[in-house]
Amino acid sequence: MTEFTIASFNVKNLIGADQEYYKYEAYTPEEYAWKEDWLAEQLLSMDADIVCFQEIFEDSALRDVVAEADARGAELNEAVIPDRTKKYRRKAIFRKLAYQPYTDAALAFAPNANDGAPGQRRPGLAVLSRFGFVGQPEIIQDLTPPLTIEFGDSGHFTMDRVSRPILKVRVPVGDHVVTIFNCHLKSKLGEFTGQEPDLLNYDPVGRAMGSLRAATRRMAEAWVLRRAVVAELEAGNPVMVLGDFNDSEHAVSSEIITGEIPFKNYAWMRRHDAKHRSDRYTRDENVQITEDINAVRLHSAEKLFVKRSLRDMVYTSAFGGVFESIDQILLSRHFLSDAPGSIGEMSYFSVLNDHLTDGSHPEAPHNKLASDHGQIIAHMTLKDT
Repeated sequence: MTEFTIASFNVKNLIGADQEYYKYEAYTPEEYAWKEDWLAEQLLSMDADIVCFQEIFEDSALRDVVAEADARGAELNEAVIPDRTKKYRRKAIFRKLAYQPYTDAALAFAPNANDGAPGQRRPGLAVLSRFGFVGQPEIIQDLTPPLTIEFGDSGHFTMDRVSRPILKVRVPVGDHVVTIFNCHLKSKLGEFTGQEPDLLNYDPVGRAMGSLRAATRRMAEAWVLRRAVVAELEAGNPVMVLGDFNDSEHAVSSEIITGEIPFKNYAWMRRHDAKHRSDRYTRDENVQITEDINAVRLHSAEKLFVKRSLRDMVYTSAFGGVFESIDQILLSRHFLSDAPGSIGEMSYFSVLNDHLTDGSHPEAPHNKLASDHGQIIAHMTLKDT
């Protein structure tokens, strides 16, 4: 059996000091030092074998965070791990306590093709893996040919680039190779083309159109990711999808990525090519349809955990009184213990969210340097072949 952990971590605008990333937004050296300190402490607490990062403007800043986490981990090991002279050094508790440095880990960075000049920067993604990678990481952002969504006689929507890259890596874990997608879908912030951001001349219809543009883009990006996921699943590869979906589990964009939930019994359903009103799918066809759908579904690690525990609430985002999970770890059925072709299962799920404060909270203006997302970690166990 092989055990490993995999995590998603939106770091919230990681870039070095004195660099304007968004208009008028930059960290002073002191602010950057605080942010690096906080991120390193979170990474140390997570101690995950594979970490999918979002909102990375430059990989050098991320490498600094990782190096700081390793330095703290070495100090921690020195303090709590007994040396070879101690007879009790082999106790399992000390293996669990030991921090594993990322000294030999591989780091894949996907810069954003939309990145611009100071003040108009756009963040990318990164994946850190203690197991390295198989082959070269793949970046999905520019779409060739462009994605065109037809609406019949009602026009169409065309997109030639997703707002942030999707980073695809293959990671060797034990006797298996797992395909991992790291994503950060378009946020709910409206896309405006005119004077809509002028709140002194509030334009409710224009701002609603901005939200419509953002939602359309987010759902289109979800479809691009879904297409790539299905290709991996049809090739027989186990898949994990992590990242900031900017939507809850039951939003349309999230359901596009996970795939459909099979209907209870297709033998009740009238056939698509029915010749009369009682022409329904057969029992054998019901089995076939259900299997075809289940074979390419993804499953929420959070929901799998909630079903097995007494915890009734997990959240990774808090804003305006709404606490919800917009960061996800999705698993193909290879990681369901009772599914065909299972290679392992999730044994535990962790979330670090004590730092999150609602946007209406009086402390909210003062915690801008910490991440505004919770970190989620799936604890996995794989079978040996």
